Amino acid sequence: MKLLIFGASGATGRALVSAALAEGHAVTAFVRTPGKLAISDKRLSMIVGDVADRQAVERAIAGQDAVLSCLGGGVLLRHDGAVIAGVGHIVDAMRRTGPARLIYLSFLGVRDSRRQLGPLLGGIIAPLVLRHEVADHETKEGLIAQSGLDWTIVRPPKLTNGAATGKFRHGNGIRAASLLPTLARTDVAAFMLGQISDATYSRKAVSLLH
Repeated sequence: MKLLIFGASGATGRALVSAALAEGHAVTAFVRTPGKLAISDKRLSMIVGDVADRQAVERAIAGQDAVLSCLGGGVLLRHDGAVIAGVGHIVDAMRRTGPARLIYLSFLGVRDSRRQLGPLLGGIIAPLVLRHEVADHETKEGLIAQSGLDWTIVRPPKLTNGAATGKFRHGNGIRAASLLPTLARTDVAAFMLGQISDATYSRKAVSLLH
């Protein structure tokens, strides 16, 4: 498939690009800082731009089979209006020209998933320490949920650079088994790719936990 990945130069974005290429997909990486991607492959093309640029987003989306976003929460401990605007541009462009399938990386602790984190993360850290990042993710999730697209929102806990294990749970009735749950970016990337052709969580948000 022809896949467009936003936020491709971030840590999780790079894991997603590598996994998509390993599966044989043709990948277009939309990046703001191309030097951070550091991946070379004949099936990889790169678009340097900013998601706040509506025209750049529209050009990137044209002709793709699916779109995946690893844009993250923006600036640590602050709101990031540019990323919120960028998600709006992605949704608008997809509604006008396709494709319909959108996989968006969010955060476990947003909206109804907060109760799955337990009292420390769900009761203190997410609503207080990370309140700006959580609020931004909630706004972006709202734009996606109301888009009419075939979307899936993926909510992992804190991400690590460890090796993939393939041993994690997914769903909305699961709860954290540890005080500070983590999950490898490579596991998250594999799950996101699997959602492209899996309708189990179509137009749903799904949580990931060990």
